[in-house]
Amino acid sequence: MTEPLFRTDPYAREAAARVTAITEVGALVVDRSVFYPSGGGQPGDSGWLDWSGGRIAIVDTVKAGASVALVPEPGAALPVEGEEVTLTLDWDRRYLHMRVHTALHLLSVVLPLPVTGGAIGAGKGRLDFDMPEAPADKAALEDALNELVARDLPVTEDWISDAELEANPGLVKTMSVKPPMGQGRVRLIRIGQGAEQVDLQPCGGTHVARTGEIGALRLGKIEKKGRQNRRVTLLLAEMAG
Repeated sequence: MTEPLFRTDPYAREAAARVTAITEVGALVVDRSVFYPSGGGQPGDSGWLDWSGGRIAIVDTVKAGASVALVPEPGAALPVEGEEVTLTLDWDRRYLHMRVHTALHLLSVVLPLPVTGGAIGAGKGRLDFDMPEAPADKAALEDALNELVARDLPVTEDWISDAELEANPGLVKTMSVKPPMGQGRVRLIRIGQGAEQVDLQPCGGTHVARTGEIGALRLGKIEKKGRQNRRVTLLLAEMAG
């Protein structure tokens, strides 16, 4: 099992680790990782791995059972099982993912509808909603989003048991993807505290520490995807041109 440093400290950019296995496709399983493995709509991290044989690029990160596996650039010479390595995250890309991920949680606040899908990118993301009719005032939604950002609300985590989540199904906003269960407990992401709380939902991804870090947001297209589904695109303002 890999120690998930990306969860205990999402701002960690570098870590020493050890290769514990090499998968059939040549991915490197490590005992601890600052790299987030793809899941929940958030892409796997990329970056670099340094070892006694030099430096190789890591182009993706995936899950390997309960462990994390780093996908190296094609054709690279690889360390062997048991070798000590240093992992360095492509922080600029990851931080864009963190900002967008937290922004999408806020989007689910200003559009309190069942979520049918979603995806996170470097500076851009989207949520699909069970939304028979398009919003009447897109500008008002964008203003509401940016007001939540400007409040600089804290983003924190809590943990509840599988049984507690089953007893509180209203916490789950996603219709198509169920929170990871079976480990005995489920991680919740809380935005705001006390009377200032605006959101609480299961999530395994990486987030910024405060909503103010997200920066200005812009709403992109709202597209019809099926009879009742609509896709809402969200962009960090610096990516909107």
